[in-house]
Parts: sequence; structure tokens; C-alpha cells
Amino acid sequence: MSPHVLASLTFRESHVSQAESPPPTPPEAWTVRRVLEWTTGHLKKHGSDTARLDAEILLAHARGCQRIQLYTAYDEPLADSVRATMRDLVQRRAQAEPVAYLVGHREFFSLNFRVTRDVLIPRPDTETLVIEIIEGVKTLVAARTSSGQAAGTVRILDLCTGSGCVAIAVAKNCQMTKLNVNVIATDISPAALSIARENAAANKIDDRIEFFEGDLFAPLASAAKFDIISGNPPYISSAEIDTLDAEVAKHEPRLALDGGPTGLSVFERLIAAAPQHAAPGALFLMEMSPEQAEPLQQMLTAHGGYSDVTVRKDLAGRPRIIKARITG
Repeated sequence: MSPHVLASLTFRESHVSQAESPPPTPPEAWTVRRVLEWTTGHLKKHGSDTARLDAEILLAHARGCQRIQLYTAYDEPLADSVRATMRDLVQRRAQAEPVAYLVGHREFFSLNFRVTRDVLIPRPDTETLVIEIIEGVKTLVAARTSSGQAAGTVRILDLCTGSGCVAIAVAKNCQMTKLNVNVIATDISPAALSIARENAAANKIDDRIEFFEGDLFAPLASAAKFDIISGNPPYISSAEIDTLDAEVAKHEPRLALDGGPTGLSVFERLIAAAPQHAAPGALFLMEMSPEQAEPLQQMLTAHGGYSDVTVRKDLAGRPRIIKARITG
């Protein structure tokens, strides 16, 4: 196949002279089907494990339609403007730029989130954290009501909020299931917080979430207490970041990835400070890398202010969430 195909998206074939043959057949039109097939093959050659899905998402974005609408438009030719947009997207995707950044959004917990290079791209693994937080809310409310107390409002702290995906998914789900929660979310990056606030408004849940700029607990009042302290902190070791897939290493914000020399630097600070902001019996829930399960269990146990230290697995069966009860 011609190396100039991507640049032109015309696939013009060479022809023998008109003196030797009938007039050439007009070039084959660039239909939805043809663009999808070519793009899939091209992205496979450049290492994408999800080439067909990538092709569909990018083409739907270029055409301004839903993915499902591509299936009923297979034989439709692409307008020149769409073809030009698609060409740019495919070139960037072939250079390992994440699809979510190319199209500007990502689905997470059945909600849509705007993403830019200022925030980590929400991942399915992190949905496990959302599930654990929601279960924690339900358990706390049940315990209150069974002891004759009012259900009240459950106060949740989401640290390192990034795009706001965890805070928003929790608040939205609790709203739909009529669980009263108040969510406070912090992040050290003002650019990330801008995206998080935008996502909260877009998902119509901004009345239940407050966002604060600062490092971990720093922007909070010293007297602030929470029933659940959660987060997805940076947990990749500094040296490991450059060995990650190019999609991550070259494009996602290092600030949200770098957990220091061992990957545990932020956890050490979290474990030390969380009891100061914990309501009686508060839950501690943090996402982690699977290989960090054992050292984090040891750190929490050694601290003395945590009990019931357990690990929760993600949908792929890998240790993903460290969970504990804060006792003091």
C-alpha cells in the first residue's frame, strides 16, 4: 500500500496510458466502511490493541455522530472536511496519543467526562473505588438507622480528584438512590480542578460537591471531619514512569502519576494525616497498584490508628483498593 495514503486519503492507483487501455475507473470513494477498514489496519501496524474500536470512536467524532450510527452509514462517502479531520486524528493516534484526549471525553461509571492532558484518563479499574465508596455509604446509613439514629448526611473526602470522576460518580449514584452525601474534592492542580468543576456541572451534580485547590488535606479546615476518606493518589515510582506505555508516559500528567522513589510517598503522607480528619469509625479507601497491597497493609497496621485492613480486587481480579477503618 502506498506510503502516501494517510496523507491524501485518496488511494489513487497508477494507471497505464490511455492509448493502451480504456479510460481509468474513477478512484474508489472513501466510504465509512473503507475508512474504518484502512484505519484499523493502520493502527494495528502502529501497536494499538484496540484498533477497530479506536477507528470507530475517531470516525464517529470526526463525523459528529454516535458510534452506532456508523453501522447504518457504511456506504456513505466522507465529506472532504471529515476526511481531513480523520486524517489528523489517525496520525496523532498512530503516535500513541490516547483516544480520550483526541476526542476530549471518556465514559466512566456510565457517565461522560471531559478530559484534557491536565487530568488522568478515567479507567475501569477505578470504578472499583467508586463501588467501595458507595457500599461504605450504604453500610454507614444502615448502621445509623438500625441504632435508631437519623440517616443524616455522609461526608466524603475525595483526594487527588483529577477529572472529578470518582467524586462525581459517587455523588450522582447516591443522588439517584436517595442517599444523602456531601462530597469535598481536592487537587493540587488548578487546571485539573477546572475540568472537575466543568464535569460536575455537566453531570448536574455540582450542588453536592465542593472543590478545593491544594495538596491533599492542606486546603481543608483543621476541624473538618469525614465519614469516608478516599482517593486515587499518584502511585507509580518515579523511575517506572518512563517505562510505561507511550500513551501514559508521553501524554498523561506526570504530577498525577509520580508517587516518588517507591511509589508510596503520597500514601505515607495520607496514612499519617487522615486520622486528623476522620469522624469516629471513618473508612479509608485508596486506589493502589496491585503490588503495593502488602506494603500498604503493613504501613496501615504499623501506624496504630487503623483497623480492619483489607484489600479489594478490581474486575480483573487484581488487588486494587486498600481499605481500613480509621480508629485514631
